[in-house]
Amino acid sequence: QVQPVESGGGLVQAGGSSRLSCKATGNISSIRAMGWYRQAPGKQRELVASITTNGTINYQDSVKGRFTISRDNAKNTLDLQMDSLKPEDTAVYSCALGAFLLGHIIGSWGQGIQVTVSP
Repeated sequence: QVQPVESGGGLVQAGGSSRLSCKATGNISSIRAMGWYRQAPGKQRELVASITTNGTINYQDSVKGRFTISRDNAKNTLDLQMDSLKPEDTAVYSCALGAFLLGHIIGSWGQGIQVTVSP
């Protein structure tokens, strides 16, 4: 089973940018769906962005126009470029690799990485 490991994140000022990267331990070319989730304190985990094998991309409304998801099958990576960050983007972000089931990605999860946006 392919395992994802996240990197990037940290502390950034509002209006700034940050890039998250998810490196998979194996070949991701056959993985049907990949995505980034986030969970803020006291809130439910939510799917921020996703990309499928055929290139279909979806974003949560709150990040449209600010976040960009991309996958590189040759490097076995999934990235999330986050621009114009807001304090409400503060959360633990996790990479998920697998397939969609009832609107959620089922499969392997990373440990999560903290992104903190200061006002």
